[in-house]
Amino acid sequence: MLDTAKIVEIIRAIAARIESEKDCLTQLDNEIGDGDHGINMARGFKAVAEKLPELSGGDMGTVLKGVGMQLVSNVGGASGPLYGTAFMKAGNVLNGKDEIGAQDFAQALAAAIGGIEMRGKSTEGEKTMLDALCPAYKALEEKLAAGADLKAAMGAAVEAAQKGTEYTKTIVATKGRASYLGERSLGHQDPGATSSLYMLQEIYKCL
Repeated sequence: MLDTAKIVEIIRAIAARIESEKDCLTQLDNEIGDGDHGINMARGFKAVAEKLPELSGGDMGTVLKGVGMQLVSNVGGASGPLYGTAFMKAGNVLNGKDEIGAQDFAQALAAAIGGIEMRGKSTEGEKTMLDALCPAYKALEEKLAAGADLKAAMGAAVEAAQKGTEYTKTIVATKGRASYLGERSLGHQDPGATSSLYMLQEIYKCL
């Protein structure tokens, strides 16, 4: 079971990781985007970290929706609305809950991905964050269905997300700023998939 305190710990870990990887994310975005993904994400998660003490008294839904609101308000570019929507949709699933099991977690991740697909009008295979998140969710569900616990299932999810992030180097972007480059986007790793991978890795570590 995960409780609200563990969710807050995970969010703090994600915020610290994004800050530490800010330059790497910016470098990836310099190659195929606006060059601001790392800066924007770090700014957003700094705001999230500052808001967490205020949010941590609520249930899981309150925490995650609060995180989403901070990201929408503080992250520039497409990433703010996309990640913000993801956290808010996950928060809706966990509304009123102080403790969750593996299936609740999987449902929240599915809702987050659905939010990104809806807001970004995108699907897996377009060189976006979905190329990390969709394979991660599939691996998570498969492992849970086979009787694994959440930690083992998240281990498989992270592996799948790593492969998906690597895969973005081999495809042409058809969504976002990178799509303007066409064939020139080949060979470059998607920054959004990379930041999603970092988040999944932090969730796994905290479990």
